[in-house]
Amino acid sequence: MEGIAMENGVRLSKTSPSFLHANSTSHTWIFSAIAELIDNAYDPDCNASQLRIDKRIIGQKDCLIFTDNGNGMNPDKLHKMLSFGFCEKVEINGHKPVGHYGNGFKSGSMRLGRDAIVFTKQEDTISVGFLSQTFLEMTNAETVLTPIVTWDSKSRQILHAPDTQGSIDAITTHSFFHSEKELLDEFQAISGQTGTEIIIYNLKRSSDGMLELDFQSKPDDIMNLEHEQMDLNTTANAVYRPVVEHKPEYTRSLREYCSILFLKPRMKIILRGSKVKTKLITKSLSETESDVYRPTWLKKSMKIIFGFSPQKQDYGIMLYHKNRLIKAYEKVGCQKQNNSLGVGVVGVAEVDFLEPIHNKQDFNKTDRYNACISALGRKLDDYWNEKMPADGNNTTVNRCQKPDWTWVQCDNPKCLKWRRLPDGADDSNLPDKWYCYLNPDPTHNRCDIEEEPEDEDDVLRASYAKTYKKQQKLKIHSYQPPQHVQQIRELQSRERLLQMREHQLQTLQSQILLRNNEVSSSQDKEPKPSIKELERAKRQLMEAKRREEEQEEVIMKLMRQNKEVEMKQKKLMQEARQLKILTSQSELTKQQKTQIKW
Repeated sequence: MEGIAMENGVRLSKTSPSFLHANSTSHTWIFSAIAELIDNAYDPDCNASQLRIDKRIIGQKDCLIFTDNGNGMNPDKLHKMLSFGFCEKVEINGHKPVGHYGNGFKSGSMRLGRDAIVFTKQEDTISVGFLSQTFLEMTNAETVLTPIVTWDSKSRQILHAPDTQGSIDAITTHSFFHSEKELLDEFQAISGQTGTEIIIYNLKRSSDGMLELDFQSKPDDIMNLEHEQMDLNTTANAVYRPVVEHKPEYTRSLREYCSILFLKPRMKIILRGSKVKTKLITKSLSETESDVYRPTWLKKSMKIIFGFSPQKQDYGIMLYHKNRLIKAYEKVGCQKQNNSLGVGVVGVAEVDFLEPIHNKQDFNKTDRYNACISALGRKLDDYWNEKMPADGNNTTVNRCQKPDWTWVQCDNPKCLKWRRLPDGADDSNLPDKWYCYLNPDPTHNRCDIEEEPEDEDDVLRASYAKTYKKQQKLKIHSYQPPQHVQQIRELQSRERLLQMREHQLQTLQSQILLRNNEVSSSQDKEPKPSIKELERAKRQLMEAKRREEEQEEVIMKLMRQNKEVEMKQKKLMQEARQLKILTSQSELTKQQKTQIKW
């Protein structure tokens, strides 16, 4: 058993180096891998107020670099981050962690590139960690190895451990940092006393040899050239609309994706030297209203915000989990139909009671998920019916495109509060760096003043009256059927009356027969009926027979009339379907003309 790693007399499990690549394939959309690294900086254990994402060339290699000003990591925590399945993140002061699988850094970094080197600073120690597929292949490693080196943060003296020398040799041999001095010099990139820098290199390339990430098209952005291959599970959530070549901007622009990544942004993101203008998505809509959803298994009501999007083509439900975007612009309710219903409407909901899948780009399709999506669809339909005119002119072309309010975030890293500007304020004229003291509102123009209070999350009812539903109920009660329907109802009423009379005649006939039998059996006791009584009974029988014949004739006539009515109804339904198809084709032609015009 010599040379076998053991603990408590039992050999340890191994992780094949090839698992690093296999594990990363869950991120079919490359921006979801970047989001994993953003999550690590945002989570409360790191608690960074600022994250820089940049591209540098180091050692003639294109590198994608993430640098935050968070709490940094000690050697033990760094080792767990480079390992699999360790997650010690907990909620701190209402700040809920996004990560909970202990896999985000590994899957995200190895999706972006083959190799990653991590520099992290705390007040007492500074450390370097290395996760490299290249190193593992060059050394023919049988399990994943994670070299780590630690120094004293003040004296810069190395803190020796049994694996220190081997780790230094591995990092300086298989990375572009070829000496201990070069490693220590790189810590200057972390400007504060604490923080972390992640350098990912040997970035993934497409089949034509080009980098998957486009750094050339926009100098202040990172573009996704493979946005057509997003993992949005379109087959499971098919939307039957005319084929239109439109993809939301967030699918190809990292800047746009970062701007909506958090429901309430609390971290400033600097992308390639330029600040990302994060959006308070619930405050970026026009004609905003709120609704509630509370199933029996949910202790607290879930608030849903509805409004019209400034970008008409980007609409649907935005689903967040613990403040982090999971699904964007999910079509629900009337938005799934092959028409213009629901176009332009955005709904926003935080669904912490659902469970995201590993790549955090969808939810597990449970009964709760299906019930929630159905409820969101019904409530979006309610909003649409209330906001659109009742004359059938269901178009959002003339809707107000300006948000109801203008909100801006303070750039002070110790503040980062959101402030609402007075009505009429133009956010296009705001400076690149905005601080609380620039707020015209004197009640909220200092960083030490709390934000304006949010509405209670546990609301009891919608913020608007759903008059459309009431009107529909009144229409049902006051509904006047067409003339042929009224005729059918009258005939049915006459038929019921004749059936009742027939029953009465049969009862009378039975009574006469019974009486005749009684008479014949008691001839000795009672006198025989008179001739008049017999003639009267005979007349009654004849009258009953005549009425029965009349009834049969009326019933046959009703059946013929019913058949004629059914034929007319079938013809009207065919004409209505043909008219609907023509109307849909006309709407589609108008939409195509509008798109061509734009």
